[in-house]
Amino acid sequence: MSKTSLGQSISRATNRKFVRQSLGGVHDEAEIRGHRRTYIGALPGRIIQGIKRARSKNPVFMLDEVDKLSASFHGDPSAALLEVLDPEQNASFQDHYLDVPFDLSQVFFIATANILDTVPAPLRDRMEIIELPGYAEEDKLKIALRYLVPRQLEASGLQSEQLTFTEDALREVIRGYTREAGVRQLERQIAAICRGVATRFAEGFKGGITIDAGLVLTYLGPAKFFNEVALRTSLPGVATGLAWTPVGGDILFVEATKMAGEGKLILTGQLGDVMKESAQAALSLVKSRAAMIGIDAELFRKNDLHVHIPAGAIPKDGPSAGITIFVALVSLFTGRRIRNDVAMTGEISLRGLVLPVGGIKEKVLAAKRAGISSVLLPDFNRKDLEEVPAPVRESMRFEFLETVDQALSLALEPDKREQGTEPSRSQSELPSGDSLPPAL
Repeated sequence: MSKTSLGQSISRATNRKFVRQSLGGVHDEAEIRGHRRTYIGALPGRIIQGIKRARSKNPVFMLDEVDKLSASFHGDPSAALLEVLDPEQNASFQDHYLDVPFDLSQVFFIATANILDTVPAPLRDRMEIIELPGYAEEDKLKIALRYLVPRQLEASGLQSEQLTFTEDALREVIRGYTREAGVRQLERQIAAICRGVATRFAEGFKGGITIDAGLVLTYLGPAKFFNEVALRTSLPGVATGLAWTPVGGDILFVEATKMAGEGKLILTGQLGDVMKESAQAALSLVKSRAAMIGIDAELFRKNDLHVHIPAGAIPKDGPSAGITIFVALVSLFTGRRIRNDVAMTGEISLRGLVLPVGGIKEKVLAAKRAGISSVLLPDFNRKDLEEVPAPVRESMRFEFLETVDQALSLALEPDKREQGTEPSRSQSELPSGDSLPPAL
């Protein structure tokens, strides 16, 4: 359900009129407060115009894309919205065109945004913030079967007898061709299949077509997304983390390697200041626990350390990768690989504590999409797991961390030397400057 359709549902439930006003690109204060009548072409502001269109004094008024407002030499529209959204002030809202107080206290205002950071703090303070998390795979499947497929069949001029989708086909589209919190891209891919089938009927094909998982490749081409966890965690020093994005959760990989040098730390992958500080904290924590973990302290003085987070064109920031970087560094220096079915998230402190982070539901759903079966979370985030759909919770294993030591025992594969077998030649045992062959 999009934010706009949610607003329409609220208006139906409350038996009120619905009016929507897009604020994307608005940069003039007069768009909100109106122009004074002394100007040529003067008009009331968008708030009064919306009330007029609704023909009601108490409609559900949706202010769409409030995060896209921008200030200019004409004024700051977000400042004008402060009075509109403040229930203590909007009973006497004054539009410059009307030049008389107008009561907005009965209007049900709903503001929508994709990114909360760009909304000014005084404006956020006047709102009750409700976050809409992304859909799970089962949710997307049901939405596609009930709404998206029938809508696209009608748009393509097809009957339900001419084209049907199996559940396996829709799952393949969801997993291999979309990576999003909502269902917009899913609907586009379904529409592409419908258009391809409609073309066949226009060329004279008779009968019905059932789209299964095998036929998806025929109409949509090679899959755009695939499960790369097993491939990219096949070497020591590579860990799988979880990240939150405005369009849902995603997995990220932390890659660490060392080379002959003077103990420098190199960070790449377009990292923000907070993530750089997390990497420095992780390295300091590894150094402070080197003897406990079984790492020779000379390795830190004789080698430079390079930490890279792939997808370098995408900016990344935040403290939640701290535990992932720590585990990757320990894996690198001990030569113990990280289990490829484990992903983790959590901020770390120099005392070795694992601190809570946000976006747990989105991160867990991303792990599920990527084929992860075990997720390591901070113990303080235990309560956030209730937001995760029950089918997802039941199909995955969750471990809750209080300290970084627990993460090591859960994420790293057993040390072969402790099992009495000869270890394979790992990255940490190679002379400085050597490299391992690529994993096949």
